[in-house]
Amino acid sequence: MGQRGGGGRKGERNRAANGPSPATRRFVRALPMLLIAVGTAFDVLTPPEVSAAPLFTAAPLIAAPFFSLAVTLVTGLAAVVAVTLLLIFHGSSARVESITELVTTITVVALALLTNRVVRRSGEQLASARVIAETVQRAVLPPPADRIGGLRVAARYVAAHEDAFIGGDLFAVQETPYGVRLVVGDVRGKGLQAVEAVAVVIGAFREAAEQERTLEAVAGRLERALVREAERRSGLDAVEGFTTAVLAEVRPDRDVVRLVNRGHPEPLMLYADGSVGVLAPRERALPLGMAALGMWPDRAEETELPPGATLLFYTDGLSEARDATGTFYDPRARLEGRVFPGPGGLLDELVDDVRRYTGDGSTDDMALLAVGRPVERAGHGSVSRGGQPGPGGG
Repeated sequence: MGQRGGGGRKGERNRAANGPSPATRRFVRALPMLLIAVGTAFDVLTPPEVSAAPLFTAAPLIAAPFFSLAVTLVTGLAAVVAVTLLLIFHGSSARVESITELVTTITVVALALLTNRVVRRSGEQLASARVIAETVQRAVLPPPADRIGGLRVAARYVAAHEDAFIGGDLFAVQETPYGVRLVVGDVRGKGLQAVEAVAVVIGAFREAAEQERTLEAVAGRLERALVREAERRSGLDAVEGFTTAVLAEVRPDRDVVRLVNRGHPEPLMLYADGSVGVLAPRERALPLGMAALGMWPDRAEETELPPGATLLFYTDGLSEARDATGTFYDPRARLEGRVFPGPGGLLDELVDDVRRYTGDGSTDDMALLAVGRPVERAGHGSVSRGGQPGPGGG
């Protein structure tokens, strides 16, 4: 979300930088009148039987999608006046061919005015739809604060399609009596039903994160919420609906992160020295909402979160992005050996790298969440990277 759909502020600047240059915009602005001027000169300098009518009719048609109704009308009138004066100049205004040329120009001007109105109306509807989508996105997936519970936080939602702002990817971060808790997930499916499921998961998480003493209990609440949601639906979604998710908890008194992974891509740990670790679960678990296929107790796993380290959570829109040869994007390999100024800088660079890798041709949305422990905040205990207590740790 930036986030649109999101790539953040830097992503927006990059898109603006890749847009038409000022020189190109000036040329497009001048093109309709330039065509009329060139057509006039061409008609004056050539024999009467040679006509520049295509240039005169092209001018209002080019103006229609790019300019206001008034500018399109002025361009059309200029074309009609130019054609009329040239017919008089050549002394051929009474010929049938000349009258046909003038009528054709007037007809094209009328069509240009109609085209302008259709384009403007469509643009207003698109703008309205964009505003509605952005409002829904902010309501369902509000961007987290830059700092939560002493941790640095950044999030991005990047839609695969430019005018799609929200889909089935989700994230939420919350400071609770039990530490900072977060969820990143991906709802099966697209469209409004996926957005409804996102709202269910986010709502259940925010309530459970405050009330449940353990991360495992939070996962259980999300499971039950999705089961209830599936029961009220009918058809395919009631049978195959599920949500992959990873839940995390960082307590203020321990330099560790606790994770429960329910069928979601493994988070990455980016250390201060540039090395990258994959936080893969010891036991694979089914996604949320699939209790009918089997139940087992969730077991949170602990991993050291040292000062200066950053956790990266993402959806499969990142790991399944492909280049021109069909090769999947490997976030660990792409990030290995690199050091970033903070979670926000990490996500900005990651979004830009994916765009370059795919040639701006991603086919799936991606949600990104980065959580970093500041270097200046040393914890009270420590554990080794393997998850076992280190010297002085408990």
